[in-house]
Amino acid sequence: MSDTQQTQRKWDRAAPRYDLMVAGGQERRWARAKQALYSTMGDGPILFVALGTGLDITHFPPGRDIVALDISPAMLKRAAPRIAAYSGHLRADVMDVRALNFPDGHFDQVFTACTFCSVPDPVRGLKELYRVLRPGGTLGMFEHTGSRYFPFNVLLDALTPLSRLVGPDLNRDTVGNVLRAGFTVELVEPLYLDIVKTIRARKPR
Repeated sequence: MSDTQQTQRKWDRAAPRYDLMVAGGQERRWARAKQALYSTMGDGPILFVALGTGLDITHFPPGRDIVALDISPAMLKRAAPRIAAYSGHLRADVMDVRALNFPDGHFDQVFTACTFCSVPDPVRGLKELYRVLRPGGTLGMFEHTGSRYFPFNVLLDALTPLSRLVGPDLNRDTVGNVLRAGFTVELVEPLYLDIVKTIRARKPR
C-alpha cells in the first residue's frame, strides 16, 4: 500500500469522530487567530489545503473564489453541508498535496490549517504549493509544530511515533520546511508557546 493510500485510510477512519475531537474548545480557542489569517484572502483564485470536515469554512470571508482539497473522501463527504452553505464559490476535490492537478502559477494565495503535521514528505508538498502559486503569491498557514524548548521538544519527539498512527506528527519543523521549499518567510506569530503558530510566507517574484 502506498503512503498516499495509508494516509487517506487513516483520515477516512478519523472522519466520523473528527468534529467531536476538535469542534469544541479547541476550535473556539483558535477561532480569532484563524479569522485574522483568513481575513487576508483576496479576490483572486485561492487554494485551501486540508479542508477536513469543513470547520474552517465559518471563518472564511464571504464571496471568495476558493478551491479546497483533502486527501480523505470521507472528510469531504462530511464537509458537504458546510461547503454548500458558504456564501461564495467553494469547490472541494480529493487530492494529495504532493501531486497537485493544477498548472504552474494558478493561484494567487494558498492557505493551510493543521496540514503539514500530517503530510508524508512535507517539503515535497510545500514545493507543490510553491509551484501552483504565481510569483509574488502568498502562503498563509495555521499549524502546530515541534518545539525548540526543553522539555516540550523531548515530549513531542517521544509522543510522535504514537500520534502519527492515528493523526499528526507532533514534532515537525514546519517553518524550516517552508524555507526549504523556496518560500520567503515574512512572519511567524506564536499562538501557544512556539508550538501553535501562524506562518505567512511568499513566493519570490
